[in-house]
Amino acid sequence: MNELENKISLVTGGGRGIGKAIVIALSDAGSVVAFTYKSSASGAQQLVEELKAKGRKVFAYQSDAASTSDSSNVVDSVVKECGRLDILVNNAGITRDGLLMRMSEEDWDSVISNNLKSVYNYTKAAVRPMISQRSGRIINITSVVGLTGNAGQANYSASKAGIIGFTKSVAKELGSRNILVNAIAPGYVDTEMTDKLNESQKKAIADMIPLKRTARAGEIAAAVRFLASPDADYITGQVLCVDGGLTM
Repeated sequence: MNELENKISLVTGGGRGIGKAIVIALSDAGSVVAFTYKSSASGAQQLVEELKAKGRKVFAYQSDAASTSDSSNVVDSVVKECGRLDILVNNAGITRDGLLMRMSEEDWDSVISNNLKSVYNYTKAAVRPMISQRSGRIINITSVVGLTGNAGQANYSASKAGIIGFTKSVAKELGSRNILVNAIAPGYVDTEMTDKLNESQKKAIADMIPLKRTARAGEIAAAVRFLASPDADYITGQVLCVDGGLTM
């Protein structure tokens, strides 16, 4: 089903992990997809080639999401190339974990900039064309730790909680312009990060989750596809937890 046919999407941090799964899901739904990556150039190019081989239209931009000028330039490039921007997925993010007593100012600032300021950067840039169109979808990837907190992740939890507040505020600002703004809060997801855990660590995580397993990246992407689709026309300002019941 090509429910996003003729739609133009932009995904930040789309070169790998959850972002890559989102790019694939939106492309499979019929959307033209642009995505950004910061350092994984080979992975980004491979993704572009894979999707083009399936007859999809896709663009990749190397960009620092924490840079206001980079973000503005990417959005301008997408609108110039495609004529409009319908869907923005703010997914770019990093971790710099550590207990607060040992957390450096640099580790705090880099996480806040990459995770929270990037959402401000791209949303502000995307709002102009969306207001002109009087339509748009903005989907922000937060985290369950933005709701619950997590020891050793004060910076990451603060950035993700900030995204939730940002989402609700901007949803109220833009609702009258037919621009819907929502957030998805994943729980533990199978990514390169969890691959580094040993079996006992993975079991300890699974035991905390009512469904007794971690999520697949595609399951987060499916939630993004839903919120981007016409089926979500009356949903805004919400946080959808895709966490196997972890925060229940």
